[in-house]
Amino acid sequence: MAKINKSETLLPDSDKTKKFEMLFPMVNSDLNEIRELSKKKQDEPLNKFKVKTINKKLERVKEILIDEPTFDFLELLDDETLPSNSDAVLMISQFIQAMEQFKKKYYTKDSSDFELLGEHYSWKTKN
Repeated sequence: MAKINKSETLLPDSDKTKKFEMLFPMVNSDLNEIRELSKKKQDEPLNKFKVKTINKKLERVKEILIDEPTFDFLELLDDETLPSNSDAVLMISQFIQAMEQFKKKYYTKDSSDFELLGEHYSWKTKN
């Protein structure tokens, strides 16, 4: 029976990394959009449609990050009280930071590359 490396069991699977690649630019775009709104009207609440749309993506991000230490600090936007633009920027920024930590942890430079070929990065995954 093959010995299982404990650190390998903590690696994300390829499905998570594909979802990450899809969601990261979308959540980043949401952050940029809400930042612009916050510059104009910092204390104005988001509307229900925006909260629902953003939360749909943030829920999926939480599924990806469920095994990460940052998970406990990630909260969805409250669709009842509707956060202000500035509060939403803070909350979405936390998701972006958690996603960047995830990528830094599992998206690494391939050690087998030659310098002449340039740097190549890939996901460390279970499969």
